[in-house]
Amino acid sequence: MTHLGSSVAFLCVVFSVVKVLFLFFLLLSIDPAMAISPQFASASYALGAVCTWGVSDFLGGYVARRFQAFFLAALGHLSGTILMVTIALSAHEPFPPQSHLIWAAAAGVAGGVALAFFYRALSQGNMGIAAPVGAVLSAGIPTVIGISREGFPGYVPCAGFGLALLGIWLVSRPEDASRPKGLMLAVAAGIGFALFYIFIKKTGTGDAFWIAAIARTASFAITGTITLAGRRFTPFYLGGLWLGLLAGCIDVSGTAFFVRASQTGRLDTAVVLSSLYPAITVLMARIFLHEHFTRWKAVGILAALVAIPMIAKP
Repeated sequence: MTHLGSSVAFLCVVFSVVKVLFLFFLLLSIDPAMAISPQFASASYALGAVCTWGVSDFLGGYVARRFQAFFLAALGHLSGTILMVTIALSAHEPFPPQSHLIWAAAAGVAGGVALAFFYRALSQGNMGIAAPVGAVLSAGIPTVIGISREGFPGYVPCAGFGLALLGIWLVSRPEDASRPKGLMLAVAAGIGFALFYIFIKKTGTGDAFWIAAIARTASFAITGTITLAGRRFTPFYLGGLWLGLLAGCIDVSGTAFFVRASQTGRLDTAVVLSSLYPAITVLMARIFLHEHFTRWKAVGILAALVAIPMIAKP
C-alpha cells in the first residue's frame, strides 16, 4: 500500500470511529435493564470499551512518536472531560454523591498517570509489545486482589497466571543483549490501569457520564500539572494536537463503557472483555504501520492475549 493509500485508509478509519461513537453514545443513553439482560448488557458495554480503547491507544501511540507524552495525555484528558460533561449536562443526568466522586477522582489520577506512561511506552517500543504487557498486568492485578478477598479462583485462572508470565517473558526477551525499550513503562502503566479498574468499581451506581467526567478531570489535573511544571511541550506538531484531542474523546468513551459494564455485571466479566483491547491496537499497528514481529514475540503476544480471559475467569 502506498503512503497516500495508507493516509486515506487511516482517515477513513478515524471517520468511521467517529460515526460508531455516535451510535455508542445512543446506546449508553438507554437503560439496559429495560431492554436486554444484565449479562448481555455488561458484555456489550465491555466490547464497546474494547473497540474504543484499542483505537485510542493506536492513535495515542502513533502521535506520541513525535509528541510529548504527558502533554498529549493532558490534551486527551481535557477533550474527554469536555465531552463527558457536555453529554451529562445535555442528558440532565443526576450528579453522583460525594463518596462516588472520591473514588472516581482516585481512578482518574491512577488512570491519568498510567495513560501517560503507556503513551510513552508505545512511542519507545512496538505497539504490539507494550499493549499486551500492560493489558495482562491490568487484568491480573484485580484478579489477585479478588483471590485475597474471595479465595482460590480455580485452576483455569491459575493456569492463566502461568501463561501470562510466559507471554510477558517472551515479549520482553531481547533479540540482542539490551532490554526492549518501553517495557518498564508498560509495566508501570499496567499497574496504574489495574488501580483504575478497582477504583471505578468502587464508584457504585452513579451516572456513567459524570463518573467518567470526574475521573478525566482528575486525570487532566495531574497530567496538566506535570506538563506545566516541567514545561513538557516538545516535541509538538499541529496534526498531533488534533489527533490527540480525538484520541482523548475516544478513550473517555471507553471509560464510560467500562463504568456501565461494571455496573450492570460482574467486575471480572467487565475486566476480561475490556482487556482484549490490545488486539485492536496490534491489528491497526500491523495494517497501518506494518510492524514486524519475530516468531517468539508473536507467540508471546498470543500467549498474553489468551491469558487475559483465563486470568479474569470467575
